[in-house]
Amino acid sequence: MLSLDTNVLVRLLVDDPGSEKQCQAARRAVEDAQEVFVGQVAQIETVWVLKRAYGLPKTYIIQVLEHLQNNHAFVLDQRDVFESALALYRDSNVEFSDGVALAVSRSRNAQLLTFDKRLLKLDGTASIRV
Repeated sequence: MLSLDTNVLVRLLVDDPGSEKQCQAARRAVEDAQEVFVGQVAQIETVWVLKRAYGLPKTYIIQVLEHLQNNHAFVLDQRDVFESALALYRDSNVEFSDGVALAVSRSRNAQLLTFDKRLLKLDGTASIRV
């Protein structure tokens, strides 16, 4: 099985006019492998790249994440955490990376300490008194 770096995963998911050859090569490699591993860091970085570098809207990014979730070619690191983070990202106003942090904390029965006011609205978080 192959494991995907963020830049390869992004080329799979986005038709980048400046990287057509890379997009084609990435798609061929994944097609040949039939199944690829997507680590948690690549999941988080991909959302960041899609939002910041490509300026894609949250609705589109959610569709991309749902594609990763539903396509059996992608073996997701900590699938349960990914799915919880996706639900938090979809249903609240937190960033995907914050959703991952909260989902990991919840899976460990731990409270997530944060200063993030949006994140503090969700169960499983706690604020530090300043």
